[in-house]
Amino acid sequence: MKFPERFSNLPEYAFPRLRALLDVHQPGGEVVHMTIGEPKHDFPAWVSEVIAENSADFRGYPPNDGSPALRGAISDWISRRYGVSLDPGTRVMALNGTREGLYNAAMALCPEEKNGAQPVVLCPNPFYQVYMVAAISVGAEPVFVPATAATAHLPDYTALPEDTLNRTAIAYICSPANPQGAVASRDYWADLIRLAEQYDFRIFADECYSEIYREAAPTGILTVAQELGADPERITLFNSLSKRSNLAGLRSGLIAGGPESIRRVRQLRAYSGAPLPAPLQAAAAKVWADEAHVADNRKLYQEKYAVADEALGSIQGYQSPEAGFFLWLPVDNGEQAALKLWRETGVRVLPGAYLAQGNAGENPGENYIRVAMVAPKTELQRGLITLRDCIYS
Repeated sequence: MKFPERFSNLPEYAFPRLRALLDVHQPGGEVVHMTIGEPKHDFPAWVSEVIAENSADFRGYPPNDGSPALRGAISDWISRRYGVSLDPGTRVMALNGTREGLYNAAMALCPEEKNGAQPVVLCPNPFYQVYMVAAISVGAEPVFVPATAATAHLPDYTALPEDTLNRTAIAYICSPANPQGAVASRDYWADLIRLAEQYDFRIFADECYSEIYREAAPTGILTVAQELGADPERITLFNSLSKRSNLAGLRSGLIAGGPESIRRVRQLRAYSGAPLPAPLQAAAAKVWADEAHVADNRKLYQEKYAVADEALGSIQGYQSPEAGFFLWLPVDNGEQAALKLWRETGVRVLPGAYLAQGNAGENPGENYIRVAMVAPKTELQRGLITLRDCIYS
């Protein structure tokens, strides 16, 4: 029996690799989990009440693209957050989390060829793994563009050679960045939009960490696109309630874009999508409409930024994140550092190389570890001090 070859060279996913690295060894102390970006703060208590009130709707098939109430709440949130008015009937859709949207949008919108050649999908490096798999699935060539300290931890797509840009169909970009916490400025977005217009490609903007920040809310691509008068089909935005509202298990995401882009994604999802159950859609609509809990959540992360800065600020090369909830810490070797931490202290972190792709034998994540600041503040403080004393003393 023959199997497809297109996924045969995929590396093992990050967390199975981590388990293979660490779990053959006993932890050297009380375990502190700092690997997965899974929020631990409380979500609003009334979410469960809304689900219970609408539980009878579990018996029916839910609307695939989101109920009118949910799409309206998403559109209203985009208007409040980005100052951009989008028709909830034609410009936004609900997703079962952003990962399936980031994948299905490529399936629906990436052409079979670009300028007579195999299309290119640009990915920041390090990157969220679904970007690469989406590119492979549509028969495109994934091109991994370093997002390192030299480029302020965001990919410099403007520096790519013209033959690559002429074949580019889609550029993925994550801001605030996972794992580095870098934020795309207004000028960065403007340069990227102009580049996309010049070379006729789409921008898939993954902004799922946009509501976790220090002081000023990160500028969103939709705001800049509106200021520039960009083609609405040029930009596709993704966001979710997972980080904003500590509701990763609710699986409520959004996609926003031009009417033709949304029509095509909607058509594909009618065949292949898994819609959010109706009671969860009812809860999601209420959550998108509420900002009080988001401000409370953000304050908790701002306290954690201060804890991290105090514990790690003296380390050479430490860069406090602008936004998001990850620390991207420089080490001599990420795998060796993660293993040493686990065996000597029980602190569990992720080697940076597991989030990146090697180019010409060089992996931009090799000399980093990623630390998720999701544990309670006292546990986080203990973990960071233990990490500092183990790795940097």
